[in-house]
Amino acid sequence: MIDLSIKIAGAAGQGMLTISTILARSLTRQGYYIYCYQDLMSRIRGGHNSSAIRISDRPVGGLAEEANILIALNEESIKLHSGEMIPNGVIVYDDKLQIEDLKIQNNELNLFPVPLEKLAVEAGQNKILVNSVACGVCFNLMEYDFDVLADTLGDIFAAKGDAMVEANIRAARAGFEYSQKKFPQGSCPYCRLYEKQKDPPKRLLMDGSQAAGLGAILSGLKFMSAYPMSPSTGIMEYVASKQVELGIIVEQAEDEIAAINMALGASFAGVRSMTATSGGGFALMTEGLSLAGMTETPVVIYIAQRPGPATGFPTRTEQGDLMFALYGGHGEFPRAILSPGDAAEIIQCMNTAFNLADRYQIPVIILGDQNLNDSFWTVDDIDPGRFSMDRGKLMDSWDESKGEYKRYQLAPDGISPRLIPGSPGAVGYWDSDEHSEEGHIAESASVRRQMMAKRMKKLHGLQEESLAPVMCGTGEEILLVGFGSTKWPVMEAVEALTRQGEKIAGLHIKQPYPLSPEIRTISEGFARIIVVEQNATGQLEKLLLTELGIKASGSIRKFDGRPMTAKYITDCYRAL
Repeated sequence: MIDLSIKIAGAAGQGMLTISTILARSLTRQGYYIYCYQDLMSRIRGGHNSSAIRISDRPVGGLAEEANILIALNEESIKLHSGEMIPNGVIVYDDKLQIEDLKIQNNELNLFPVPLEKLAVEAGQNKILVNSVACGVCFNLMEYDFDVLADTLGDIFAAKGDAMVEANIRAARAGFEYSQKKFPQGSCPYCRLYEKQKDPPKRLLMDGSQAAGLGAILSGLKFMSAYPMSPSTGIMEYVASKQVELGIIVEQAEDEIAAINMALGASFAGVRSMTATSGGGFALMTEGLSLAGMTETPVVIYIAQRPGPATGFPTRTEQGDLMFALYGGHGEFPRAILSPGDAAEIIQCMNTAFNLADRYQIPVIILGDQNLNDSFWTVDDIDPGRFSMDRGKLMDSWDESKGEYKRYQLAPDGISPRLIPGSPGAVGYWDSDEHSEEGHIAESASVRRQMMAKRMKKLHGLQEESLAPVMCGTGEEILLVGFGSTKWPVMEAVEALTRQGEKIAGLHIKQPYPLSPEIRTISEGFARIIVVEQNATGQLEKLLLTELGIKASGSIRKFDGRPMTAKYITDCYRAL
């Protein structure tokens, strides 16, 4: 089994993302599964950043605790990360760095000095090509075919012209050949990958933001408005890159208040629309959220969570907005909340979100986070034909023989016919005040009771078709429960603890609200339930208790801005 981890570290602006992108794309093409996490400070230059790439011959979606190879672009990187290496791990660094005085935390490490900058200048006439040199060194350490790397460089830099492509390939070859001489095959056998495949399976590599944008487009998105706020901005950027080709309107609004109201206006006019933000932006959207609830206007809102309060950690990850997503807005109205666990689930959840929003005429919130949105994931081929488009009771004309059109007509399922404004055969009225069936402002107590009951009826249907949780493991005594991006760490922790003799299983919740009744049925078979989440107050744990009556016997929480890992879960489990 292959499970190789490479860490690239240095100051912001030194090109960690370039190296990780080149390596990840090269090996995805060879059929490997990739997970790549970006640990970034909220600054353009300086500070300390790192990327971690995990390469495997089976699906992966979480960080490894130890790295096989560290590509250190400055002295600080060696000092900070040498203690995170496997025994006999390899540190690649520029031989001009002064590391003699650094206290290497693992004396068993192999130090591989390489004249990275010198080779970049000699081979490519530009020191910026250090990144390609480092990739060449890495390919030699993995004993992998250089042609795979050269092909990827050709594609990545094609838009910059033949001269740039050739310079990058020369620089990469210089690093590859230099390390071949200095560190011949067998220098680090625990870094070796399988031989190049003749016909590798075709898979996609994308980050969570691209997955969200792609899922929305495949679901019929026609309008998106948003205000840039990390880590959600990448969604708008991806959709904007496709707007001319696909006939989508993307509007960068002046703020989040305008963004959600624009999205509601587009939805009111009959097209599928969405917005994306983070916790601070969602705070500004809550009045518009309530407007959607009262007017029964469908809209999809993607919240890419980051640690708060206030600005918090702008480039870090957390799951602190679950309760905010559930209770945000004034008054009571139905909504649905989805929480995908990787890029493939994001794509699927976007389709579910648009269909639920249209069918029930409600806001649907997708909870992502910085880890989910900024990390790169391997996704198997996507079949666009599997994406459904259920517009619910949307109509473009009204049969006058049915009588007067009533926008908020009382219905057994709580869902009224939704007529596109300007359609022939009827005049429609929509109101943000409490209103009658016809849509006119109403002050009557009885009308208020009727309309509240009508809207809240939708929750019954939403719960009946809520997304089923995903089980892993076969243990029957202990159940680890998580949601969103804890999916893969929980799965790997279950595997590790099972090998150690624990009778344990895992449950990944893809829809925190309304919760599937199936969760209660599953949980009844376990003696202990432990909830895993990335917040300080146990928000999922409380929701399970209040909505399904499931009382956890323990919890594992992490709220330092860094992703949950399997080792963190197993260590905490042992301490419970």
